[in-house]
Amino acid sequence: MCRSLYVLTGPTAVGKTELALAWAEANGAEIVSCDASLFYRGMDIGTAKPSAEERARVPHALIDICEVWERMDVTRYVVQARAACEEIAGRGRRVLVTGGSGFYLKAFFGPVADDVAVPTELRAELQGRMKAGGETGAGLADLLAELRALNPGGLGELDVKNPRRVVRALERCRASGRTLAELAAEFAARPGPFADWEVRAVRLEREAEALRVRVEARVAGMLRAGLVDEVRRLRATGLEENPSAASAIGYRETLAALTQAEGDGGEVDERALGAEIALNTWGLVRKQRTWFRTQLPTDKVRMVAAEGARVTDLF
Repeated sequence: MCRSLYVLTGPTAVGKTELALAWAEANGAEIVSCDASLFYRGMDIGTAKPSAEERARVPHALIDICEVWERMDVTRYVVQARAACEEIAGRGRRVLVTGGSGFYLKAFFGPVADDVAVPTELRAELQGRMKAGGETGAGLADLLAELRALNPGGLGELDVKNPRRVVRALERCRASGRTLAELAAEFAARPGPFADWEVRAVRLEREAEALRVRVEARVAGMLRAGLVDEVRRLRATGLEENPSAASAIGYRETLAALTQAEGDGGEVDERALGAEIALNTWGLVRKQRTWFRTQLPTDKVRMVAAEGARVTDLF
């Protein structure tokens, strides 16, 4: 039996939360989060996490599922998202996925992880070689040379300036004995984790200037709500042990501001901090908008203007 799964996405601050709540209430749905920053307990203000009142209106899954020091990856997400969708559908409710984290979002449209098992010793060897030679010097050049030798047909669209991606590509080639092109072809032929669901998706958009105003208002509201104190508390519980959580926009800037203030013996300049977060958030929004246009399947994702979006004809 093919069941329906509804996806509502769009860039940061476009207005997903309230529309998702309204649609879920009107259609007997529960929400499955697809926002990487909402996984972490305590990361509330800087993520614009749905409030307790909003979650009382509509049940939400995959929010507050790990501590800030825990690592989260797409494989773990897929397992938990599948389970959440099955449970919701089993209760006779509709499933609404909402969020804007692209890599996790892709799981609803196709495969996102292969089954190449990389031995621990191989990973340690390659990372050691990279570290010994430097990520921008001989280390990167060494691994790239080996990777090119294993891929005489070329490296495709691999970002050869990104050390992490180069290491990952070489790991997979060495572990599998196959080229990147062969691995890519095998990967494309795999069914996605939600291939047995009918996916209906909407991407919300707004005019750039209206979106920029919303970003600035959102950042100002976060600072008023106590973002600096939130980050101070999270740092004490291990935020910096998790690079993914610590590098989230709003958190990385606040961590840096706290460090500087402590070094200077002064207070955090919240006006300057707000301006920096807003600037970086806008940079993220621009990247998101490009990613959504180019990486999501156009035959499955309908663009809707957020200003005129109506619950009655959203999907």
